[in-house]
Order: sequence, then structure tokens, then C-alpha cells
Amino acid sequence: MAHGLSPWRAVLGAGEPWQRRAGAWAVVIGVIVAHACIADRVSERMMDITAYADMPQRVEAVFVRDMEIAVPPPVAAPKGAAASRATHPRRARPVDSAASAAEAESPQVADAASQAQEQAAEAAVRESPPEPAMAAASAPESVASVEPPASALPVAGAGSAPAFEWPASTRLSYVLTGNYQGEVGGTAQVEWIRMGNRYQVHLDVTIGLPILPLATRSMISDGVLTPEGLRPETFDEDSKVAGRDRRRSTIRFEPDVVVLPGGQRNVRWPGLQDAASQFVQLTFLFTTKPELLAPGTVIDMPLALPRRVDHWVYDVLEKETLYTPFGAVEGVHLKPRRVAKKGGDLVAEMWIAPSLAYLPARIRISQDEQTYIDLMIRRKPQLAAP
Repeated sequence: MAHGLSPWRAVLGAGEPWQRRAGAWAVVIGVIVAHACIADRVSERMMDITAYADMPQRVEAVFVRDMEIAVPPPVAAPKGAAASRATHPRRARPVDSAASAAEAESPQVADAASQAQEQAAEAAVRESPPEPAMAAASAPESVASVEPPASALPVAGAGSAPAFEWPASTRLSYVLTGNYQGEVGGTAQVEWIRMGNRYQVHLDVTIGLPILPLATRSMISDGVLTPEGLRPETFDEDSKVAGRDRRRSTIRFEPDVVVLPGGQRNVRWPGLQDAASQFVQLTFLFTTKPELLAPGTVIDMPLALPRRVDHWVYDVLEKETLYTPFGAVEGVHLKPRRVAKKGGDLVAEMWIAPSLAYLPARIRISQDEQTYIDLMIRRKPQLAAP
């Protein structure tokens, strides 16, 4: 370089004012920062691609037949004063020899004797301790754990109840309606895949046309089967909204802790489920203890969601008739006590159909009052070969 000038002095010119040189340095620093930002952006993209590639491999099943609609046993139990009467029905009162003689001599005397005996019987009922069924029925509400004790589950050889057997792989197909910046439509399906003592639950939602969707969301819960129900090991979620970047998140369930997508570590509560496994866990719960579907029961479901671990409480409400393409189906309404609000967690309420193996015939997922999707079952559940 002429006159031994450095490259930068050759560009700036020897003897230029210091302001000129400072401006040039600012340009150089700006270029370096710009390159760093581009590198970071490319790195983020590569990480997104890697995360998407790490989505668990879905286990596929071949569904060969439709589920037959069953007639479930009644589950409603009378409560309160009505329960007391139902628990202690009036029976034919005992008649002793004195009452018989009195009845033969005088109708008035017989009526007085009968009335006295009836009053004595009712007094004995009032003074006697309540039976377990009466105590449970007269309580204001019963709380059901999502992880019933092993002693509460049917045991092979114990009585006439058969041991619980996990069903074959099952697919539920839904038609989707809702509101997302206007009325929307689409489809959704839930697949329960059983592989020996392991399982996967797939929940796939498509808003808009399948070839050009406005939004998609896929969830996969992967874990093992236990006597207490599902025990998730990973939960993966992939969502894409038109015009926005794809979003991926993973929840890891370790033996004693659960690790959320942001790295937060929380104590793993007994019976902890994720957003996809909860539907099948509820099916397991109601199949093994159908009496929990009685109106007034409260279901406590611990859930691990992308931002927090919390207890979700569902109230069991009355039955409702759901009109599906294959006929009317009775569904028991489960409504969460949590209210959907903007910026909060997604809130799911469901209608459990006892005639469809206690599977959800309708699911409504709300983000807030103006943003929700409603899934109504559109065909009989499909079953894979055993």
C-alpha cells in the first residue's frame, strides 16, 4: 500500500478529520453487528428445523372396524334427602300377634298400632349411623382422584368384575367449527395407539382446508401403561398459523420432576397428565369407576402445560343429547372451573359418552370468549385389530 498506509487509512484518507474516521468505524461496527444478527437468525432457523425433526416418530395403526354402540349401566345416584329415602325404602312392616289381635277386634285400634310401629321404625332409622352408600350420596360433592388406588380397580378373580384391559388402538374423527377472527371450520382427530405396555395419543387439529390450512396443531403424548392409568414420558406440540413461524415445544416427564419447554423444573405430582393424555386418562377413570360420572362429582386432574404445572378441576354436570351423523348420543358434560381468558391457558370442556366406551363425543377448546374451536364426533370410533 502506498506510503505505508493501513487499509483503513487508505480508505479514509490520510489527514482526514477525526469525525470522518469515527463515522467509518461506526459503519464497520454496523456491518459486524448485521452479520452477527444474520448468523443468529440462521442459527435459530437451524435449531427450529432440528427441533421439528426431533418430533417423536408417530406409531401408525390400521383401523378395520367401527365400534358398536353399547348400553351403559346407569351411573346417576340420588343425593340429599332423596338419597335417604332411596337408601332406606319402606318395607312390609312386621306384624306381631298383639297387633293382629287388635286389628281383628277394632279397625281403629289396628290403625293406632300400625302408626306406632311405623313411627318406631322411622325413629330407629334416624338414630342408626348412615350406611356408606348413604353417606357418599348425601355429601355435597365427591372428589375423585385421577389416580385411583390399585385396590379400587377390578382384579382378576376377585368377584365377578373382569380385570381392566386397555382397548385396542382407536381413532376418533371430529368435525370442527369455531371462531378465530371470524367463523372457521375444519377437522380434527384423536388417535389412541397401544403397543404392548406403551402408548401414544395423537391429537391433530386443522383449521381451514387441508390443502391450504389457516392453522394446524399436532400433539403427541408418549408413555407407558400402569395400573393407575397413563404415565407420560414426553409431550410434543407443533403448531403453525398462516403467516407466522412454526412453534415447537416439548415437555419431558422424568421420574420425579417434569421439565417444561422453558427449562423450568417442577415436582412430578402423582397422576400428572398432559394436554393430550388427559382425554384417555379420563376414559380409563370412568371405565373403571363409572359411578364418578354422577352429576355433582368433582374430578381433580393434575396437568403439565407448556407454561406451568397445575391442578385442573372439572365439575360433572347433567347428561346432554348430542346429535351426530350416526344418531343421537348421550354425553355427560365435564366443565372446568377455570375460565378462558386472553393470554391464559387453553381451556377444554368435554362431553363423555358412556355408550362409546366413555370416550369424548364432543370437545370444546377455548382461548378466550372470541377464540374457540368446537369438535363434534362425526362417525363411530374406528378400532384396530386386537
